[in-house]
Amino acid sequence: MSRVKRGVTTHARPRKVIKAAKGSRGRSKNTFRAAIQRVHKDLQYAYRDRRTKKRDFRRLWIQRINAGVRQHGMTYSTFINGLKLAGIDLDRKVLSDIAIHEPDAFQALVTQAQAALPK
Repeated sequence: MSRVKRGVTTHARPRKVIKAAKGSRGRSKNTFRAAIQRVHKDLQYAYRDRRTKKRDFRRLWIQRINAGVRQHGMTYSTFINGLKLAGIDLDRKVLSDIAIHEPDAFQALVTQAQAALPK
């Protein structure tokens, strides 16, 4: 039976893990054992933060809309209620973008929302 040399396969996993740990600090980018732990933790953070990112952006959009609406003497909640009553279906991402880049169009949305609110 012929001899099987497994150097390539033996080095593949540590190489892959150390490559994934690139950018880490200290030993966790050089040594295999520390790199395994670092990569495992990084993957946990990545999984968690893919969900957290959605929350963070929604909070940012709401803050921007609230800032834009308060310039016109309304609050965020009354503005959103007025939009719903007026039948305007725009998500918060789009409303935030309009509030920043197109103040005239946002002013029109605010007036429509105010008109739809009961006196």
